[in-house]
Amino acid sequence: MSDNLTRLNKYLSEVGYCSRREADKLIDAGRVTLNGVVPEMGTKVAPNDVVAVDGEIIKNTKDRFVYLAFNKPVGIVCTTDTNIEKDNIIDFINYHKRIFPIGRLDKPSEGLILLTDDGDIVNKILRASNNHEKEYVVTVDKPISQTFLERMRGGIYLEELKQTTKKCKVEKLGTYKFKIILTQGLNRQIRRMCSYLNYEVQTLKRVRIMNINLDMPIGKYRELTKDEFTNLNKLLEHSTKTFTPKTRKRN
Repeated sequence: MSDNLTRLNKYLSEVGYCSRREADKLIDAGRVTLNGVVPEMGTKVAPNDVVAVDGEIIKNTKDRFVYLAFNKPVGIVCTTDTNIEKDNIIDFINYHKRIFPIGRLDKPSEGLILLTDDGDIVNKILRASNNHEKEYVVTVDKPISQTFLERMRGGIYLEELKQTTKKCKVEKLGTYKFKIILTQGLNRQIRRMCSYLNYEVQTLKRVRIMNINLDMPIGKYRELTKDEFTNLNKLLEHSTKTFTPKTRKRN
């Protein structure tokens, strides 16, 4: 019997309602019920259990997964909580099926973000240990020096996050503009890295996620092509969905 049980947050992800992270927030806020009762975090769901969010019974909508590429405008927030944030990505797109963003772009940033109702692919893409590339074009407030490029490439310790950024690829595109390719997704990472070096980001645009390139106007979305989805799956073939702790060496 225990083999048929699924953790509640995983269940909400697998049926296409939201990501596990968003599910944890809903459960913690007491907005999820299991057979009419507000459950504890970590509760498991049996096949015949009734799960509801805000009183609405959740059904499996995975007849066909949705995979969208969207060019997010500045000012739109990457959240599925439409009750809290007015300028949210879900209301802006107004897609006919419930979807959620894979990762995030902060409010002042623009560019490519993927949305789906496939919880498994979300976890595979977001794991930093999977080393999936994301490419950005950034402009800053003063001329870019060679020292700036080298420091950005080599990794910067972010005191507020208690973490050193991974080594990354950085290329100067102009006096105030550079390209950066990350395999990591720390909160406001590029802005924090620039700030550490006394540069202020003026514009930040994500132009690529793995094999998916930004090729639509601002505020527009499209479905992934068959070739894009096939190649994306190849890149994700050996990716893990869960975190595997590693022993970190100290310098």
